[in-house]
Amino acid sequence: MPRLLPLFPLNLVVFPGEKLNLHIFEPRYRQLVQDCLGESLTFGIPLYTDQVRELGTEMRLLSIEKTYPTGEMDIRTEALGVFRIREFFRQAPGKLYAAGTIEPIIDDPAPDADLHRRIQGYLRQLYDVLGLRQLLQKLPADYRTYDLGHHLGLSTEQEYQLLSATSELERQELIAEHLEQVLPVLLETERLKDRSRLNGHFKNLTPPNF
Repeated sequence: MPRLLPLFPLNLVVFPGEKLNLHIFEPRYRQLVQDCLGESLTFGIPLYTDQVRELGTEMRLLSIEKTYPTGEMDIRTEALGVFRIREFFRQAPGKLYAAGTIEPIIDDPAPDADLHRRIQGYLRQLYDVLGLRQLLQKLPADYRTYDLGHHLGLSTEQEYQLLSATSELERQELIAEHLEQVLPVLLETERLKDRSRLNGHFKNLTPPNF
């Protein structure tokens, strides 16, 4: 059922399960944080580009880590689920911050096992090329596509597309397609870099013994 949710539009995509640290300095969002703290409210982060986009992620305030003499704050938050904005209000009733009438997006979390293994292989190649194998080692065995969202070189629009998918299978297909496109380019770039290292250097070669 639609409900009113405080909104904090930002130029970023937040995936469910993600922990996000924020520095709060504008008076309207300081008020939002205080309301969340005092009334146990959640709030939403919709993507803002040239306008507030339709989809966003519901956030729970975990803690206020630091309050500055100016009233600014450092906060820790956790992302919950995805929602769609039905109606946007520049100001919530009697408040400084924005709000929206939102509906939750129902998600099918079931993954495809074969796609999971295929993506795992692509990731191994990707992180080997980038020298980031430790990122793969940090992933839990049962990781979700959301856990990969910020580590694949996706543009903001591609991340938003991932957020808009309503099933784990659809997200797996998007990630597999992305990796199938970028891996050949990265592998070729690495091959050219290796070749360029051999050019312009003195080479210690053993001639054939006729």
